[in-house]
Parts: sequence; structure tokens; C-alpha cells
Amino acid sequence: MKSKLKKFWDWARDETTGERVLYFDGEISEETWWGDEVTPKMFRDELFKDIGDITIWLNSPGGDCVAASQIYAMLMDYPHSVTVKIDGIAASAASVIAMAGTKVLMAPTALMMIHNPLTIAIGDSEEMRKAIDMLAEVKESIVNAYQIKTSQSRAKISHLMDAETWMNANKAIELGFVDGILDDVKRKTSDVTFAFSRRAVTNSLLGKVMPKAPQQDPKTEPETPKGVDAESLKKRLNLIIH
Repeated sequence: MKSKLKKFWDWARDETTGERVLYFDGEISEETWWGDEVTPKMFRDELFKDIGDITIWLNSPGGDCVAASQIYAMLMDYPHSVTVKIDGIAASAASVIAMAGTKVLMAPTALMMIHNPLTIAIGDSEEMRKAIDMLAEVKESIVNAYQIKTSQSRAKISHLMDAETWMNANKAIELGFVDGILDDVKRKTSDVTFAFSRRAVTNSLLGKVMPKAPQQDPKTEPETPKGVDAESLKKRLNLIIH
């Protein structure tokens, strides 16, 4: 009996907005995709079984570039908005999936990495040349996705891939791979405005340490306020400080 397929994606629904949420966590295509007609169809069926905008949380070191290519194409074909949020790493093939986002956002601590495709080849010199030619074409196909998103020149993207380029959020935004940094709504400023006044603080402090003047009958002569000796004032200030 065939074991149950272990998927590298998972669907959920945001309890607040009702929006569809897709999680990619871990290696792309942990078990199989290439030469497997079941896995791609399963992903496509799940993607198109519902409608509405999708948020993708992406944290993956990469994996199978063929799987990433098909997922990219399916997400590009999806007729609703797709927001990609990179919360950990989007490296290698995972960065290709990120390019399908209508909007791509990165956590301030997240990373993206792009590099040349890799393969393993066995055979004579002719087989090695075929492998080299194949890798060149795979690279060009990946450059297509990067160029559509970033509008950078193919030559520049190729150089970035040759150098195995790692990008933090700011660099990814600068190069056009990412549109922005994930917001922290908890840290957004409130509508309340606070003003600092040194005079107000000083007056408030003196009000705590100085004795209140007794209420005077307006018909009687006001009493001359009694002072406070320096030693007594120092002790009260020390109590407030500590």
C-alpha cells in the first residue's frame, strides 16, 4: 500500500479576515514532483478550488526548480491577488515562487538568496556538454521570472546569480525583488499626541514637595507663606527619586 504523500504546503484561513492563507515551510518538493503527475495536480486543484485573495507565508531553503516553476506558473494564473510574505528565508527555487506575488513583503530579519541552478550528471564528455546546455537554459528561464518582477537587466540578474547573492529586506527592495517590509501593527503610533514640557514637570515636582498654603478668607489679610528648610526639601526629593 502506497504511503500517504507528505506535502510541502498547507492551507488555512485567516480567522479575522476570512482570507485564504498558504504556507510553504521547508524544502520545495520533499518527496517528489518531477515525473509525478499527482503532486502538481493536487496543488493546482487545491489552489483553484476556492476564490479570493491569498496570503502566502514563505520560509524555504529552495529545492526542485521544476516544482518551483510549475507553482510559479499556477500562482501567476490565479485570477486574484497573491501577497507573498517571507518570514524566514526564500532561497534558490523558493525565490522563484516569491516572484509570483502581486505584492512581495519581507520580515526585517528575513533573507532571500538567488544563484545558478545545479544538477548532477553522469556520462561522457557529450553528456557533460548536454548538462551544461541544459543548465544554461534553466538559468535563462529563472532569469525570466526575476526580470518580470524586478525590471532589472538580464545581464545584471545573471551576475547576481553567478555570485550567489544573499539579500536582506532592504537590499531586496532596492533591487526590486521585494516591494516592502512587513508591518508591525502593534508598534504603529496611536492617535494620541503627547507633549513634553520641562516647566510642567518641574512645577508638578515642586507641587509634591512644597506644603500647600492654607485656604485664606478673602476678607482677611493673606498670611505670608512659610518656607521649607533646605534639609527637609532634600529628604522629600530623595523619597521621590527612590
